[in-house]
Amino acid sequence: MTPTATTTAASTTPATPAATTATTASGPAPAARFTERYLLDPAVNADPYGYLNALRDHAPVHWSPMHRAWLVTGHEQVMRCLRDPAVSADRVRPLMDAVPQGARDDAERAFAILSRWMVFNDPPQHRRLRQVFQEQFAARAVARYGAFTERATRAMLNRRAAPGRSGDIAADIARPLPALVFARWLGVPQAHAPSFWYWNARVGDLVLGAAQEEREYRTSLQSLVSLEDYLAGLVAERRAEPKDDLISSVLAGGRIGDGVSEEEFVGMLTQMAFAGGETTSNLIANTLLALLRRPDQLRAVREEPELVAAAVEETLRLDGPSKMSIRTAARDTGLDGHTLRAGDRIFLVTAAANRDPARFPDPDAFDLRRTGGTHLGFGFGAHFCIGAALARLVACAVVGVLVRDYPELRLDGTRHTWQLSLLNRSLTALPVRY
Repeated sequence: MTPTATTTAASTTPATPAATTATTASGPAPAARFTERYLLDPAVNADPYGYLNALRDHAPVHWSPMHRAWLVTGHEQVMRCLRDPAVSADRVRPLMDAVPQGARDDAERAFAILSRWMVFNDPPQHRRLRQVFQEQFAARAVARYGAFTERATRAMLNRRAAPGRSGDIAADIARPLPALVFARWLGVPQAHAPSFWYWNARVGDLVLGAAQEEREYRTSLQSLVSLEDYLAGLVAERRAEPKDDLISSVLAGGRIGDGVSEEEFVGMLTQMAFAGGETTSNLIANTLLALLRRPDQLRAVREEPELVAAAVEETLRLDGPSKMSIRTAARDTGLDGHTLRAGDRIFLVTAAANRDPARFPDPDAFDLRRTGGTHLGFGFGAHFCIGAALARLVACAVVGVLVRDYPELRLDGTRHTWQLSLLNRSLTALPVRY
């Protein structure tokens, strides 16, 4: 559920391809040449893993003139960056730099809100903000939403997914169901949901880089302000009349106003509102695509329902909802013999690290029985996704219901398209026959 700031890749000429030489018993083999590719090339975006594997094998820490960033693709190297206090999560400035000059007058308050997102803060500030929500996000706290999520999934599918008919899992359930659960969890009344999710989508355009034109930036910036105004009003209502939701629970804990200001709390709620639905929707769709492409694995999950959780975990590793996160070097630091200079951008390419053969045997295989190896699908360390337990619960509930209740479920076609994104791994649609 953790969002990551986007970056605009520079349209510069790639560096001269590097050559590596293998040695065989009969002497040096012909040099294997590596040619860098643009990560938003449509072909790379559609199927990034062959290229990312080649990049990691070429150099797990690679300076990219094309992207004006360090690309870190090895599992060990990504882990080291996530532990290194010199590798900063403060990425609001690059987002501001991407805003067209004509939209800058709308940006000041919006970026002040983003600066209060804990995902864009480093320790100790990050720790101070995060601890406000720690108890509410614990697995035992979110477990009570399990039965509601399964009921809501069945009710939604009963309306949208008649057995034997064609449909789109992304539109029918993967997108709307997490939105419903997260709105209930936050305490957003159903009547307010259309505006609430419209603002969230436009905030996503800003944070994930979909906004490109000045008009789109203005809409996204104003939507973030509108979202904060709405949530500030909801906080005031819950102070006066508590209910069974996240906002009421945090307020009852007594931390707001003592250690964390109400302004900071509302700013973080805008992060929660944005982050949960997007990541979980992608995780649901990607897990179902993985199973539907592998009938033997789907059959195993049907025979052993407890393997649903394993399918979700293996999807997080193999084809998760996020491809990378962006960091900045706060000061000069070393990594694998390279010096990352203060101010350098760093792409932590978890999609490559999660397929590192040094960490995972047979890393390109989808293996429901896989053991060992810590995947980075939800990050690691201080910035490990605080909403991981809730995302897992929702994804397991939806996948479990579809696998159990729709025995004839199958893909309707073999071609799938992916949203063009540096950061997210998101299907535009997932056509099926129910």
